[in-house]
Amino acid sequence: MTFSIIIPTLNEASVIQTTLRCTARLGFEEILVVDGGSSDDTRTLVATTGDGHSSRVRLLSSTAGRASQLNAGAAASTADVLLFLHADSQLPDGARQFLEQALADPTVVGGRFDVRFDRPSVLGRVVSTLMNVRSRISRISTGDQAMFVRRPVFKRLGGFSEIPIMEDIDFSTRLKRAGATAAIRERVTTSFRRWEQQGPLRTILLMWSLRFLYWIGVSPHRLTRWYAAVR
Repeated sequence: MTFSIIIPTLNEASVIQTTLRCTARLGFEEILVVDGGSSDDTRTLVATTGDGHSSRVRLLSSTAGRASQLNAGAAASTADVLLFLHADSQLPDGARQFLEQALADPTVVGGRFDVRFDRPSVLGRVVSTLMNVRSRISRISTGDQAMFVRRPVFKRLGGFSEIPIMEDIDFSTRLKRAGATAAIRERVTTSFRRWEQQGPLRTILLMWSLRFLYWIGVSPHRLTRWYAAVR
């Protein structure tokens, strides 16, 4: 079983090298960074990533938009399994083994990891716990949780819908209808920066509101004006 890690970027110079170095040492066959037109040093930093792992890292270009970038990475992949990782997130040690264990069951079409934030706090622990519990009950996951899928299943589902937001919710909803999904309890560590920018409580309320509106049928195109604050 081979793995491609697909990382979309747009002005991620402050975090991308840390993510690449942490990911490269985990033994995956491909790391595909799909840049959506960064105006900072993201592309240069990706191209010069060292640590003896640069041959595993490929820099691709795409139109801006997370769905478009993830689909472009998937199209360039040659691996059996696709894992979609945010630029400010790190997989846990032993991630490959956890994935292989989860996918040893041929009925499992994909899944996700649990998540935690990089800055310990009571609020951060509460938020991440609620995210993990909600996801385990609903079988719906978000991009923060490092979603993964068998490549043939991804192709059969038509990849990510080309919508400006909620592409992760949309895809995981379709994925769970395709077969069993795995909820790996080991945790991806992701940045708390998005929550800090607008205030954690305000961000929580905004994200829950947006997901509710999406659930009742409000178009993702209409929701973008509010989602920009937490993207």
